[in-house]
Amino acid sequence: MITLIKKSLREYKTASILSIVFILCEVVMECLLPFITSKLVDQMNDSNNKLLAIYSIVLILMAMLSLTFGALAGRYSAKAAAGFAKNLRKDMYEAISNYSFENIDKFQASSLVTRMTTDVTNVQNAYIQIIRGAIRSPFMIIFSLIMSFYICANLAKYFVLVMVILAILLFGIMAIAMHIFRRLFKKYDALNDSVEENIKGIRVVKSFTREDYEKNKFNKASDNLKKDFTLAERIIGFASPIMQGSVNVIMVLIIFLGATIIVKNSSWDGVSPINDPKFIYNDLTLGQFQSLMTYGFQSLMALMMLQMVIIMIAMSVESSKRIKEVLEEKSKLTNPDNPIYEVEDGSVEFRNVSFKYSQTAHLNALSDINFKIESGQTVGIIGGTGSSKTTLVNLISRLYDTTDGEVIVAGHDVKEYDIKSLRDNVSVVLQKNQLFAGSIKENLKWGNENATDEEIIEASKLACADEFVQSFPEKYDTYITQGGTNVSGGQKQRLCIARALLKKPKILILDDSTSAVDTKTDAIIRKGFKEFIPSTTKIIIAQRISSIQDSDLIIVMDNGRINAIGTHDELLANNEIYQEVYYTQNKKESE
Repeated sequence: MITLIKKSLREYKTASILSIVFILCEVVMECLLPFITSKLVDQMNDSNNKLLAIYSIVLILMAMLSLTFGALAGRYSAKAAAGFAKNLRKDMYEAISNYSFENIDKFQASSLVTRMTTDVTNVQNAYIQIIRGAIRSPFMIIFSLIMSFYICANLAKYFVLVMVILAILLFGIMAIAMHIFRRLFKKYDALNDSVEENIKGIRVVKSFTREDYEKNKFNKASDNLKKDFTLAERIIGFASPIMQGSVNVIMVLIIFLGATIIVKNSSWDGVSPINDPKFIYNDLTLGQFQSLMTYGFQSLMALMMLQMVIIMIAMSVESSKRIKEVLEEKSKLTNPDNPIYEVEDGSVEFRNVSFKYSQTAHLNALSDINFKIESGQTVGIIGGTGSSKTTLVNLISRLYDTTDGEVIVAGHDVKEYDIKSLRDNVSVVLQKNQLFAGSIKENLKWGNENATDEEIIEASKLACADEFVQSFPEKYDTYITQGGTNVSGGQKQRLCIARALLKKPKILILDDSTSAVDTKTDAIIRKGFKEFIPSTTKIIIAQRISSIQDSDLIIVMDNGRINAIGTHDELLANNEIYQEVYYTQNKKESE
């Protein structure tokens, strides 16, 4: 956790240091206040009004200083903690943004959300407790005990005895509670996962009227979280009565012993010991006795505060470990020492490629893949669900690295390229289309932030998107909601294709990206590709044979292997898988 704080504190170090300084000043003032108060009380029955006035003024000034130091400490500690949390979230976001797909697969989205929200908040709260409570409480205990022993060591020793017993009890409670808190974080992940799944699949949930099932699943995750929190809080709840009981016991004990001392050592002379300004025992005065009570209360309260601070810090240790996992996770994909920055053409070759998503997996997702695509060719890929079509094209843009073999682009292994340069030249429209909150123009400029309006319109026309965009009242300034929920599936796909075209890539990969588009529009898009971007290599994954039958080559995938490669006519004549798909899709026409 210390390493985490050092790394993310940065420009807020000064605020943290100032907070600690002002807290120490506040503690000094608070410990001196009872001492000055005792002097003031001892002067109440004396006739020295001048000295009484001086003590009163000093007391007021010290109280004002204590208030000022406390306010400044609060201001700077809040600034430091909030800034620390801001930097921590920024560092986590940047780390996640640099992850490869393999890294992202390692963490669930719900877990990453929990780590960037709940875990960061826990660490932030712990940090503010570290620079405030963890500094204030020990010094308050030390200074209060020093002043207590200075006033009357015989009575102050009882404070120490009670504090030792109390510390053992409180920290025992803390140890039990922390065991429960440690398992809460995984339950947070389960709760967030339930919410995320329900929101993402809300259309499916409503279509199948599974609202009650989702509610029950959420309630189950929520109840599990509640049970552990309730148990932990109940255990911690014992700390308060134990603390209050200890304070009351020690106060009664000190009052009893003090009263005994007064009775045994005061000279009555017709004066009540309570009104006698001076005790004969160790020069203990009435004011000093009162300040001794205050110091005892301060030290015991500081001990309880320290116990709560340690609980908060201990909780945050688990959170800091989870945050550290995210920050220390390095991308599995790195640039070579001397990367190639230019992709000369769109040729692609797979040489003896095999791939599996996890090093511990027993089976490969791809096995023995060999083929070659010339620059400018149009290649179709077809196969059943789970035949690893998407996995195959993900290796071209180096979203994953091969387990064995080489993927060659423009005569060089993709591992030799600068990753950004490679991906700028390999444009992928993924199977799951994603639009972001913002205007249509802003979404399209993800492909090229410097694109002109003319280039945007040209790419949209090529993707058959311009027609429906022009029908909107605000045209390209039309606002797209998060996820593109205010446009249809086909419109979303065409916008994503236009966005990919704006990159002017050497290789364009469409991963089932026209599945929601009618066959006529699909044909127009493919015709436009052939006419307007002939030098770009087009790789089209499709379920419909009509989408790829005009391709220069068609690759048939089956269970992670290449079953056949050829043209439409060749495969239709010789390949059983291709024949089955073709005749199934064209059954009505043949009848």
